[in-house]
Amino acid sequence: MRGTPGGAPGRIRTCDLVIRSDLLCPSELRRQRRERTCARYRQTGILALVRPHHTKDKGDLGVAHAIADLADQGFVVLTALCEHAPFDLVGYRDGAFIRVQVKYRALSAKGTIDVQFKSSWSDSNGTYSRPLDKAEVDVLCIYCPDTGACYYVDPDQFARSVSLRVASSRNRQERNVLWAERFRTVPVAA
Repeated sequence: MRGTPGGAPGRIRTCDLVIRSDLLCPSELRRQRRERTCARYRQTGILALVRPHHTKDKGDLGVAHAIADLADQGFVVLTALCEHAPFDLVGYRDGAFIRVQVKYRALSAKGTIDVQFKSSWSDSNGTYSRPLDKAEVDVLCIYCPDTGACYYVDPDQFARSVSLRVASSRNRQERNVLWAERFRTVPVAA
């Protein structure tokens, strides 16, 4: 539509654009057994729903919460322009930079937030995992959607994983427990 009311003359208004093209239905969506989505597409020729990559959405949500939480703690937050950097964010405060990797973790049935220090990914050839290079990350930010909070750990203080406790254990153990609330701020050493 050219020159529609409310738009500038000679400009194309795209906010109400309906795209009809078989090319826009990706092969992975066609292969899905989600009959409702694909049946709607076959009937109308309009791609009504694109299923997002669920794992990536969780990571993006964690990064968004980390940005807000770091800003609340007085950091200027910088984001990486690529997804292949060993860190997700850089925080700047008091003349110092920190590299932050963000993890999204739900609360376990045991009442803990468990994080292994590794990255995993998959492609058409299989699933891979790589241990976290602690020299490339200063702080690990763990966002838990069940508590709605971010927790910050220095990966150099732990071996290969960390388990932060949110709820009391069944045996009421208190000794050597890493309470999640103690990790709500960025470590001073970072």
